[in-house]
Amino acid sequence: MAKILITSGPTRQYLDPVRYLTNGSSGRMGSALAAAACAAGHEVVVISGPVQVEYPAEATVISVLTTDEMLEAACEQFARCDGVIGAAAPCDYRPKKIASEKISKNGQPYLLELVETADVIATLGQRKRADQWVVGFALETEDRHFRAIVKLERKHCDLMVSNGPEAIDADGNHVELIDSTGTVLSTLVGSKVDVAKDLMAAIQRLLIQDQDAAASPK
Repeated sequence: MAKILITSGPTRQYLDPVRYLTNGSSGRMGSALAAAACAAGHEVVVISGPVQVEYPAEATVISVLTTDEMLEAACEQFARCDGVIGAAAPCDYRPKKIASEKISKNGQPYLLELVETADVIATLGQRKRADQWVVGFALETEDRHFRAIVKLERKHCDLMVSNGPEAIDADGNHVELIDSTGTVLSTLVGSKVDVAKDLMAAIQRLLIQDQDAAASPK
């Protein structure tokens, strides 16, 4: 049995007290992965942005709002986990300045200056111990395979799951599972529940069993 951290859902970056930047991530993939991991007998911790989906009762769920909050919680929990699956879609940008009052219309264009947020999975990948593993997700609109490999290397992932924008807020998914050499191990198509089961089986075979074997006395 492994202790698995799963990040899930979107994050929000506020412009003012009522408006925010976000994306259409529903948390369905994260929920399905959590259910598959629990069903396989693993201990699961989910760090989730604001979603409407439910997570398995067996999982420990930590709710966050912003990317910085997700990063802080993930760093704290990852130290006590065997591996992480980064299924969340954290906001990549935040406003440089957050207005303290609601921004009112004045008939003029409103210029918004954005700065990058921290990369949650890249940070965990840089911090992982030799006995830990990291699985990332890469959602791209073009050059998907190439960009997924770039992300895999930059984020120090052991496996990368590549998918496209059609996965956002959808019941199904079409993904490629890519290993650390850039090889496509499998292409998975179906409901997110079924894809999650197949991904979890691959993680079990490729990462957890190897981890267990390395930890076994010789």
